[in-house]
Amino acid sequence: MNGMTTSEHSIDVHGVRETVDTERLDTAVSILGLLADRTRLALLHRLSLGDADVTTLCTACDAARPSVSQHLAKLRLAKLVTTRRDGRHVIYSIRDGHLRRLIDEALSVADHHIRDLPSHD
Repeated sequence: MNGMTTSEHSIDVHGVRETVDTERLDTAVSILGLLADRTRLALLHRLSLGDADVTTLCTACDAARPSVSQHLAKLRLAKLVTTRRDGRHVIYSIRDGHLRRLIDEALSVADHHIRDLPSHD
């Protein structure tokens, strides 16, 4: 065998061999799956601009409160957003900069596809 366990995959990234374990791949697939929903992506995009309550998020996403609440619950369960109380309001925040950058990059890729822009690094 090549020395890798069955839970690892070897990939070549810019000439550097990197081993990615199955748990890491599965977690990434789960996160990307959550982002593959228009409302959740819109919610995370709005939260990448700053903290917000449900009313603000409903307006930003043009979605009904029950729908937004269900999506926020999924994002909270996946630990992609955090909450804090401000009086009677629950304020949502994006969990970290990695997720903020992932959302920004996903939307940049969309811009390139829509506008047929040349690729760049």
